[in-house]
Amino acid sequence: MTDVTIVIPAKNEASNIEELLDGIDAALEPVCDYEVIVVDDASDDGMAAILQARRARAPRLRVLRHDRSGGQSAAVHSGVLVAKGAVICTLDGDGQNPPSELPKLMAPLLAEGSEAIGIVAGQRVGRQDTMSKKLASKFANAIRSRVLKDGTRDTGCGLKAFRREAFLRLPYFDHMHRYLPALFARDGWQVAHVDVSHRQRGGGRSHYSNLQRGLVGVVDLAGVAWLLRRRKKSRPTEIAE
Repeated sequence: MTDVTIVIPAKNEASNIEELLDGIDAALEPVCDYEVIVVDDASDDGMAAILQARRARAPRLRVLRHDRSGGQSAAVHSGVLVAKGAVICTLDGDGQNPPSELPKLMAPLLAEGSEAIGIVAGQRVGRQDTMSKKLASKFANAIRSRVLKDGTRDTGCGLKAFRREAFLRLPYFDHMHRYLPALFARDGWQVAHVDVSHRQRGGGRSHYSNLQRGLVGVVDLAGVAWLLRRRKKSRPTEIAE
């Protein structure tokens, strides 16, 4: 039985994907049984051909392809739906999330007595981004934390580990990947945090601008705050005969 599924949302990452997959194999082969699902979000840079060729020599690799670009949350959701692992780990396809951090990330969920933990959120230290991106992220995280009180310093980090069944019970919406700690806590799960390293993008370019993130984030934040206020507050207890 597969212990862990690694889900990688990726769009136009032909210059990064093979090095990323090599890093995942190096990090996890000594640790656990795992599979890797790359969700190709309608790439047009030749990444599909690279993945097809790699599958012939990589039995753990599975590839999904969107017929049109749906964004990061849609890609993660598609991967989790078909995953075989009870624990899901995600990381970005651009190579900025080091695969060597995966064992540390999943450890709290695989440890004995961890049944109450629903998600482990990576929090980047030493970010290798432009100053404008770091400032925009710091500002957005501060507002989000003040509104949602989710206790998470960096929800934009792609490195996360969570329980598959718990994730599939969450309400789906675009950009939900940035609010997973708050959504898991809404359903009564404990949220754990792990500091993780960060590195520069290997090639290609980012698919989001600071303005795009900001405009979308305002709407999403209001929607998540609404969901938290309207969570189901009562929990059933079965009465034994």
